[in-house]
Amino acid sequence: MNLQEFEVLLVAVTVMAALAVGSPALQRILVYPQSESYTELWLLGPGHLAGGVPYNVISGQSYNLYLGIANHLGEAEYYSIQVKFRNQSQSGPDGLNGTSSSLAPLYTLNVFVADKEGWELPVTFSLDFSYDETHSLIRFNKLMFNSADLDLTGLETSWDPSRRAFFGNLIFELWIYNSTVGGFQYHERYVDLKFNMTA
Repeated sequence: MNLQEFEVLLVAVTVMAALAVGSPALQRILVYPQSESYTELWLLGPGHLAGGVPYNVISGQSYNLYLGIANHLGEAEYYSIQVKFRNQSQSGPDGLNGTSSSLAPLYTLNVFVADKEGWELPVTFSLDFSYDETHSLIRFNKLMFNSADLDLTGLETSWDPSRRAFFGNLIFELWIYNSTVGGFQYHERYVDLKFNMTA
């Protein structure tokens, strides 16, 4: 082996040793492509199907749904689902502005979901309401949500000619725990059901 071949071998060994020693440091500097982070929120009808979700609702009749969350945010998350009910004149969540409804929640579900995991809850609900023929409106009494009686006393809905319905709207807003502020913040996701109250 001559001096020139020895220098080439020495340079090759030095470069390989530098890469082996420096690779952990390079991993911290290099940015690898990351997958998209998001949360799924869904509401399915009976049989886990998109169909069969009620629209014409009868007072006292029970309806079954499935409410679910899937976490794709890269770590375990603490979620809160706020259940709200409104008539046509009350505020709902705004998807364009990313704001929640200003209504107070009637019921809250809190759940931890691991990364790349899902959570699903069977939901049974019914509405108790009466028709006031004199004033052509529906007066709500309560919402039964998974055996919890939620008071709707004082809430009314009148005939909505544009929707051709006595309008009611059951909303499920997704909130996520923010440890920086020490509380839940609206996660800009919601699912809802719009109803026509039938006499």
